[in-house]
Amino acid sequence: MKVVIIGAQWGDEGKGKIVDYLAENADYVVRYSGGPNAGHTIVVDGKQFALHQVPSGILYPQKKVFLGAGMVIDPEALFSELEMLKQNGIDWEGRVFISDRAQLILPKYRQMDKERDAQRKRPIGTTGRGIGIAYSEKSHRDGLRLADLDWSEKMAEFDGEDLEYLNKYKDKLISMRVDLTAKMWEFRKNNILFEGAQGAMLDIDSGTYPYVSSGASCAAGAATGCGVGPHDLDKILGVFKAYETRVGNGPMPTEFNDTSEGELCKYVRDTGREYGVTTGRARRCGYLDLVALRYACRVNSLDGLVLTHLDIYDAMDQIEACVAYDIKGKIVTDFPANIEDLNNAKPVLQKFDGWKTSLKECKNYKKLPKNARSYVEFIEAYTNTPVSIISVGYERDETFIRKNPWK
Repeated sequence: MKVVIIGAQWGDEGKGKIVDYLAENADYVVRYSGGPNAGHTIVVDGKQFALHQVPSGILYPQKKVFLGAGMVIDPEALFSELEMLKQNGIDWEGRVFISDRAQLILPKYRQMDKERDAQRKRPIGTTGRGIGIAYSEKSHRDGLRLADLDWSEKMAEFDGEDLEYLNKYKDKLISMRVDLTAKMWEFRKNNILFEGAQGAMLDIDSGTYPYVSSGASCAAGAATGCGVGPHDLDKILGVFKAYETRVGNGPMPTEFNDTSEGELCKYVRDTGREYGVTTGRARRCGYLDLVALRYACRVNSLDGLVLTHLDIYDAMDQIEACVAYDIKGKIVTDFPANIEDLNNAKPVLQKFDGWKTSLKECKNYKKLPKNARSYVEFIEAYTNTPVSIISVGYERDETFIRKNPWK
């Protein structure tokens, strides 16, 4: 069984926790896109781990993880992350492998990334990690893959600091390099969990272009980034929060108004710990956008949804969610591609009664308060997609499955 986990919003939905949770029943975990700009936070027995490039399944002893062909790898950041894991008692050696088709990020790409964004008339709000430059070099066919590290003609293109940097990590990278397609074929009868980065609304093709990431954060990216065909993907789950967040620039129709909804924004941001794992910057927050979520379900053929941060609403008397956009007086229920339309969109909100009780002790769906279940069921009906898993806290055991994706 091959299960894909994607973000169904603008990233930061809690994918890391869900991948970690489902990895218990996976034989292998493969990360298929992004680079060190991703930040996956996992809490195990009260201890927090912040992962950026290493797949979340690494926290399980003996599990093998792979960095896929769709990724762009920063060697310095990667080995720093692996050292952090080692210092925290995670024995990773012999368990972390990298596709020979993955691209490499050079140190100079970081500054190039920042400079390019600063020169834009409409800055994207990049994390400045060199991701966009690496993907750009890949598209220009000037990038460097792990497979090229022992290709003499290619390596002759580099000199000075670039060559010194590559030589520093070359042997380590080659020792971890694998033919991922061959591995996926070898493991075809095993349970494999494919882990995405960022979110569906940041996908280079189906997201809010140009305010998107440079890689494939859509479900289809799992096939191209992991060396398998689309027929080999058995289940696709999209992770979403009970509200909306976004980092960087770009449209966000349901964003809280700082003037009239400032207190609500502060409450959601602080209670949900909505600060970037990679950058530490505060995330933009807003009402759950069901128009965007339904679009993500359709464009990614989601078999199920994973709802996280539902417990953030525990103390609230009333909850609101966006069910349509008002764009210059026209009611719109399909997610538009036009950025100007999205910037002009005002959320049409529907109210739901709160439950005024802690959800953290709920170990199954029937234990949720009636009003919480009504909220979940409305989301299912609107998106025409079942909510298969619900998270009510940061710990592994504060999660319950309604429909097991491995079956």
